[in-house]
Amino acid sequence: MTYAHGVPGRSLIVSSWVGDIVFACTAIPAALGAESLDGPAIVTALVLFFVSLGIWTWAFVVAIVRSAQGDDIVVANLFGTVGDAPRAVRWHLFGSLGACLLISIGTAAADPFGVLVPMLPLGFVGLWAARHGTFPPRRAPAPRRA
Repeated sequence: MTYAHGVPGRSLIVSSWVGDIVFACTAIPAALGAESLDGPAIVTALVLFFVSLGIWTWAFVVAIVRSAQGDDIVVANLFGTVGDAPRAVRWHLFGSLGACLLISIGTAAADPFGVLVPMLPLGFVGLWAARHGTFPPRRAPAPRRA
């Protein structure tokens, strides 16, 4: 990583990149004609997608808890601004997502299940933001007029 080891959520960032590498190791050779990897490429894509469902659920649960505790968290700032994450964190999280998108687009003809895999790095974006992002306090609702 290009940033200090003290950045919170480093394991989430590394996991996002590891997911990309695992995906690439099966999807790219299968797309280039290694027929023996067609089955493993499909299995890998589906496993990574199902793992992403757990990551997304975890991210939403953490975000709901933080929102209930007073943070103003909405889906747009959870997955878009990553809770005002440091620049290096955003670069790595969205870089991993971009790399995964490129792999999935480049291998989609050979492995159509691969288009599901970008859900994994996007889930890590949301999970990092939910766990380590900084969000403004939720505003008090406006008084109701009678």
